[in-house]
Amino acid sequence: MATLLQEWEKQLEHYPEEYRQAYKRLKRAGDVLWREPEPQVGLTPKEVIWTKNKAKLYRYVPKQEKTKRVPLLLIYALINKPYIMDLTPGNSLIEYLVDRGYDVYMLDWGTFGLEDRHLKFDDFVMDYIAKAVKKVLRVSGADEISLLGYCMGGTLTSIYAALHPEVPIRNIVFMTSPFDFSDTGLYAPLLDERYFNLDKAVDTYGNIPPEMIDFGNKMLKPITNFAGPYVTLVDRSDNQRFVESWKLVQKWVADGIPFPGESYRQWIREFYQKNKLINGELEIRGRKVKLENIKANVLNISGKRDHIALPCQVEALHDRISSKDAEYVCIPTGHMSIVYGPTAVKQTYPTIGDWLEKRSD
Repeated sequence: MATLLQEWEKQLEHYPEEYRQAYKRLKRAGDVLWREPEPQVGLTPKEVIWTKNKAKLYRYVPKQEKTKRVPLLLIYALINKPYIMDLTPGNSLIEYLVDRGYDVYMLDWGTFGLEDRHLKFDDFVMDYIAKAVKKVLRVSGADEISLLGYCMGGTLTSIYAALHPEVPIRNIVFMTSPFDFSDTGLYAPLLDERYFNLDKAVDTYGNIPPEMIDFGNKMLKPITNFAGPYVTLVDRSDNQRFVESWKLVQKWVADGIPFPGESYRQWIREFYQKNKLINGELEIRGRKVKLENIKANVLNISGKRDHIALPCQVEALHDRISSKDAEYVCIPTGHMSIVYGPTAVKQTYPTIGDWLEKRSD
């Protein structure tokens, strides 16, 4: 095989320069895909301060003495892994916040097993988030807390805050978190109860495989999502900075975790199909979730090009909450690039950091 390849490369000498350059890019892309090691992620120093089942609560080690009085707890979704918020040095929301003097914590759900298939939103809100908040307050010695929820993590955070008005939540940052499911864009036909047999999927799998969720997300824009990344890699494989970024993103996209079956059943039926949260009909352990109970300062961020959590789904929260200090910001980026990439570094990070700074001292 090596000899044949060498002969082929010799033949390329007789082809125009653009053909030779295209071959070099293609060969470089092949090396990236099959030979180079995966990049390291989540490198901001941290320690585990609490665990429950598979979940871990991290406290990030400050590089300087903390200058912000109110600690910040980050809560991520039940799919993929939360290191997207700490992807790589220089492109990490967590690193940025730690460097600005915030006392930063993150709840990592871990990787669910089949034994976790019965876990529901009720459990994650009332047992996991609630106890993580208590632990942060106890460890930090603070009498107030700030929460930041990304994607579904923000939806979970809103449920927790609505059910616990007695907890001293000073600030909440929601980042591309859907609240109103009356218009879900491309998801609507995909999850329509007339065509999608939700119960059969959950009862068959127990936990929904990450491959199924990833496939569904990519089918929203199949050409862009299936072929686009690899076409772009070949075109720009001679740009080492781009290649490093590409590897990081693709690692995270492929690094999914099983979605607990009963939580998935709730997520699709009660949110996407019934739209119970925004309508005040959602029940968690027998209690109605009333978003008007949220009175903390709120920063609500959407991505203008986000097709997973449409801006209209995000902004709708403001018609329900009782916060006197509530700000909505739409950043010209997508669902993932709102937390990683040039726009995230230049706009998202400072937006969050500056807003919290005025409300954390």
